[in-house]
Amino acid sequence: MKKILSPEKVQLVQNIINSVLVTAVIALFIIFFTVKPGSRKPAAPEVEAAGELMPIAVVNTDSILKHYTLAVESQDKLMAQYEESMVKLDTKAKAFQKEYETFQQDVLNFQKKLEANAFLSRERAESEQAKLQKKEQQLMAKQQDLENLRQKLSNDFMNQQAELTQQLQDSVQQYLREFNADGHVHLILNDAVLMNKVAGYDITEDVIEALNARYTK
Repeated sequence: MKKILSPEKVQLVQNIINSVLVTAVIALFIIFFTVKPGSRKPAAPEVEAAGELMPIAVVNTDSILKHYTLAVESQDKLMAQYEESMVKLDTKAKAFQKEYETFQQDVLNFQKKLEANAFLSRERAESEQAKLQKKEQQLMAKQQDLENLRQKLSNDFMNQQAELTQQLQDSVQQYLREFNADGHVHLILNDAVLMNKVAGYDITEDVIEALNARYTK
């Protein structure tokens, strides 16, 4: 009989790493704000001697996600749901493994009886063999169901992460639009794209404080 491979155990740690995608995706975006025509003069290409900074601001999206209450709570909730689903899947996989091992033992017993001519008739042996073949087909179907479920859980998790990413992007970008509604900043950059950092441009802490204040209202 064709051997049925036991279902591959899904390693939770590997799947949890997928949650890093939320941070990775958001960390890549750069938000540009263009000054409205006539609202301000073009920025000088250098910092003025008086110490005035160019109209540029920098945000650290990794830090925002780490301290933004909405991001933390949403990711924790998503991970908890995923972990619970994986525990249920693991329970089903273990039950299947036990059932398959019982089937393997039944096959061995059938072969021993067949070799020992222990069946009273050929019809009896064929009937027993037919039962084993039917059981094998059932186990193959169960194995496929487990694999389909594993894939569905993975896809659902990725889709939910994508939705969460979009929600967080919208929340951060909406605040930054409001923050720069008067066009006092020409560019707001993600510091991940900068070769070096210059003190005085970073508004990350202010953004986190404002986002959390808005979220808790």
